[in-house]
This record gives sequence, structure tokens and C-alpha cells, in this order.
Amino acid sequence: MARVSRYPAELRERAIRMVEEHRREYDSEWAAIVSIAGKFGVTSPETLRTWIRRAEVDGGHRPRSDDRGA
Repeated sequence: MARVSRYPAELRERAIRMVEEHRREYDSEWAAIVSIAGKFGVTSPETLRTWIRRAEVDGGHRPRSDDRGA
């Protein structure tokens, strides 16, 4: 059974989009994630990073971890 997120899907989507749109304004992707996570009230920047990676996999921009060569 899937765990219920404490963050609404709409917030997750907006935060992911903000990182994509504003990444170039920061020294690194992580710096953008830390800043934007705080603005959205996401307790841990790692949570936002995980959402971004999942969106990349779902969008076909990053291979799933179990799809990598053996």
C-alpha cells in the first residue's frame, strides 16, 4: 500500500518546476533545491531532490536505477 504524502501533488509539481526554471541562478542544482525547498516549506531538501529524480525517471530523462547495466 502506498504511503500518503504530507505534501500535496500540486506543491510537489510546483517545487519541481521551480527548480527546473531557476537552476541556472544558483551555483549548483543542490543549492537551488535547498533554497526552493525552504520556500515551499519542504522540511528536508533531500525530499525535493527525490521528487525531482522520480520526475526525471517518469519523464524518460533518466534511467531507472534497476535499468542500469549489470
